[in-house]
Amino acid sequence: MLNYIFAGMIIISLICSVITGSTQSLAQSIVKGCSESIDLLITMAGMLALWSGIMKIADKGGFTKIIGRLLCPILRLLFKDVKKDSKALKYISMNVSANLLGLGNAATPFGINAVRELKRLNGNDDKASDDMIVFVVMNTASIQIMPTMVGTLRQTYGSLKPFSILPCVWISSACALAVGLTLAKIIRG
Repeated sequence: MLNYIFAGMIIISLICSVITGSTQSLAQSIVKGCSESIDLLITMAGMLALWSGIMKIADKGGFTKIIGRLLCPILRLLFKDVKKDSKALKYISMNVSANLLGLGNAATPFGINAVRELKRLNGNDDKASDDMIVFVVMNTASIQIMPTMVGTLRQTYGSLKPFSILPCVWISSACALAVGLTLAKIIRG
């Protein structure tokens, strides 16, 4: 569906540029947009590589185990069917840690592994378990203490105070998580 919407936007833009006689401006904008998207891609890839590496070092150095122990009481309340020493809980805590740092892209591999482990614990059933649903809700509406990627983007585009949004991020992500988890608990009964 999105492909059709995107194609429609391009066609409408082309038609409008021909009608208004601004095809030259459209062509310049396309070239400029392509160049800026490559710059943005390189910036984002650099940040992703840096923080993914830091998360890997944290895992090898045992830091994720410490975070896992700190998060364990909270995670045990949310994931009652997951054992304390389970791989699923390890991946969930690593995912939460990455999300707390605002590293959604670095959190994704941990999230995928967590869902795989939760599925295995669910007996490889094709139906999502309650723990899987809670994890997806928690992952989607995660609390971010330090929105690293957003701060990087804001700095890239000229913000003098890229992290001035922190209070807004804390409030909105805490509210989203609280509402999401409450609804998940209510729905699953």
